[in-house]
Amino acid sequence: MKVTIKPDKGFGKITFELDDYIANEILKLGEEFKVPIERILQIIIFSEFKKPSSSNIEKAEEEIKKLEKKVWNLEMEFAPLKFKAYNVTQENKLLAIEVSGLLAENVQLKRFLKMKIDRNVELRKIISYYMGV
Repeated sequence: MKVTIKPDKGFGKITFELDDYIANEILKLGEEFKVPIERILQIIIFSEFKKPSSSNIEKAEEEIKKLEKKVWNLEMEFAPLKFKAYNVTQENKLLAIEVSGLLAENVQLKRFLKMKIDRNVELRKIISYYMGV
């Protein structure tokens, strides 16, 4: 990326080439924060970076610790529910397998008795859903 800096008055423009990696990073910053590229270059050249104060960092660390504590409390409440849900899904899977076997047995009995075999598509969809197929 070629960059040209011109003064407000007079002559003395400066032109220099930026590395592709740096140019891509500047473009990403511009898109991410919706800031013109010229403003980003101005900040970089004049070092107009804001330095965080130590009190802000300490407040942020305290806030992070509080949030971590809340997350752990929520996780403690959520873990038993997650375990119960897993058990229910496993039971549903076993029941679906059992129902599938009974349906197959029913079809075999109907064939033996030379009765009409009816395909219950809706029930098979439900079984395949609970079996995870």
